[in-house]
Amino acid sequence: MSKLWGGRFEQTASEWVDEFGASIHFDAQLVLEDIEGSIAHVTMLGEQHILTTDEVKQIVAGLKTLAKKAQANELTFNVFHEDIHMNLEALLHEEIGSVAGKMHTARSRNDQVATDMHLYLKRRVLETIEGIEAVQTALYDHAAQNVESIMPGYTHLQRAQPVSLAHHLLAYFWMLERDKERFSDSLKRIDMSPLGAGALAGTTFPIDRHRSAELLGFANVYPNSLDAVSDRDFILEFLSNASLLMMHLSRFCEELILWSSEEYRFITISDVFSTGSSMMPQKKNPDMAELVRGKSGRVVGNLMGLLTIMKGLPLAYNKDLQEDKEGMFDTVKTLQGSLSIMAGMIQDMTFHTDTMKQATERDFSNATELADYLTAKGMPFREAHEVTGTLVRYCIDHRLYLAELPIETYHAHSGLIEQDVYEALSPVTAVKRRNSYGGTGFDSVRTQLSEAKAKLPTNV
Repeated sequence: MSKLWGGRFEQTASEWVDEFGASIHFDAQLVLEDIEGSIAHVTMLGEQHILTTDEVKQIVAGLKTLAKKAQANELTFNVFHEDIHMNLEALLHEEIGSVAGKMHTARSRNDQVATDMHLYLKRRVLETIEGIEAVQTALYDHAAQNVESIMPGYTHLQRAQPVSLAHHLLAYFWMLERDKERFSDSLKRIDMSPLGAGALAGTTFPIDRHRSAELLGFANVYPNSLDAVSDRDFILEFLSNASLLMMHLSRFCEELILWSSEEYRFITISDVFSTGSSMMPQKKNPDMAELVRGKSGRVVGNLMGLLTIMKGLPLAYNKDLQEDKEGMFDTVKTLQGSLSIMAGMIQDMTFHTDTMKQATERDFSNATELADYLTAKGMPFREAHEVTGTLVRYCIDHRLYLAELPIETYHAHSGLIEQDVYEALSPVTAVKRRNSYGGTGFDSVRTQLSEAKAKLPTNV
């Protein structure tokens, strides 16, 4: 058996060399995209009278037969043919004979593989957006039910001010909305056709690149053949967007892991998304949340890997670019799994709102309310801050909380403090009053929910 490109060579590689150089082990995932691209290319060649009508019919029929076999998992690929492109051409030759060799007219594997990946990522990005919306929907559903549920808000992982549980959940909703926007925007760069760029310099055949792009559903065509075959920005952008998305999921998972611990008891994660210990019978581990948190690292690693590959490559195509696919495939798989897990885990989660509220009543997260109270009475904020800090210190020394101090103690520190201070110190009051746009006040959160719902699919 001779290589499809072997005419110039006198020696053949050893089997282990072929094994090292082959990409068919992973780029077989592009089989349907490769067939689709070939059908469009051959159709265009026929319309341009580069191939005859009969030749086009034979090749297209053969390719459709291969597509059916691929969908039925009936194709066998060979390392000897290196990649998905050469394997399919060899299989097509078995189906229809030597006319299969005309399929590659006015085309190189360089523009062919780039086309495959543009087609592949265009679909995967749309699926990713759907996955993000599923997680957003789960967050929205819980937020809508918990506008007036109170929980501690944190900075530095220390209790800071009480907030609405819905407000906290919606913070992640908006992070994901930015992720969705980034993926949507990236489609402009993905939705471009490199087909017809050839190896690097175009072709002498009178092809119509815009027609093949139209047949494949691409919105635009690369205007420069060198750029078309060497560009991997669209993959890097996908990996970058994926890294940001996974970072956001990881941050939420970190909170879910903390909240599900005995120290917090804010939530219970469903048994479906938990595991036990082989040694300790009492354990219920938030393993799915931990896995999503951990998998964020591999996605970031895939981004760093491709950036490192690309940084030293001259124009145009280099074999190094074969290494662009495995990280992309792995990231797609990781995103699909992580988004599905997150949507299900959030939807099935139980929030212990009584425990959350109780936590706000046994801390000093209402200290800002006292400072604001004094400021509203006319005291400069810096002075109010000082007075409040002194009272907090007093409470700590006497094992009390601000709401437990007698009015006489308040009077001793400031004559501005009256009986109405106790209402101001209530965590519910503290949250309810913060109705600045984007704030945690109940009315503000309801406005935010309306805006959030408008970002979801209309059937939600």
